[in-house]
Amino acid sequence: MLETFFPNGIAHYLLGGILIGSAVSLAFVTTGLVTGMSTVFSSTWSYFSKLTYFHEPRFISSRQWRLVLALGLILGAWLWANILGHGEAVHTRVQWWQLLIGGLIGGFGARMSNGCTSGHGICGLASLQVPSLLAVVTFLTSAILTAHLVLHFGGL
Repeated sequence: MLETFFPNGIAHYLLGGILIGSAVSLAFVTTGLVTGMSTVFSSTWSYFSKLTYFHEPRFISSRQWRLVLALGLILGAWLWANILGHGEAVHTRVQWWQLLIGGLIGGFGARMSNGCTSGHGICGLASLQVPSLLAVVTFLTSAILTAHLVLHFGGL
């Protein structure tokens, strides 16, 4: 049954989960910082945008370490692609406009739920926050339904 859901195996998912969980835990235990990615996005916009939303104290006060975190994620992806991925990027058959629409919907949802899947799923659940549990259940339900609709209707 696992092969149906994970045709390429589960080892790399488990390893990724352990690494992400360990990094988030280490950041929180050593600094008290919560490393949700939607806040990284919003705090980075505070460098470029004049909108008052992006200049809230929670974004301004944390934007330097969050920018370093984002650069570390980019560097990590580059290292993986060039060392473990043998210089080959991962490709998708999804059209650019579908990626754009998905990104806009995901970004809107992250703002509406006051956090993204990584923030709620990793940081929020680890700190036993009920709103994060509700957000994760909503994210997963939406993702499963969307995947089944796309599969059923042939990718529109």
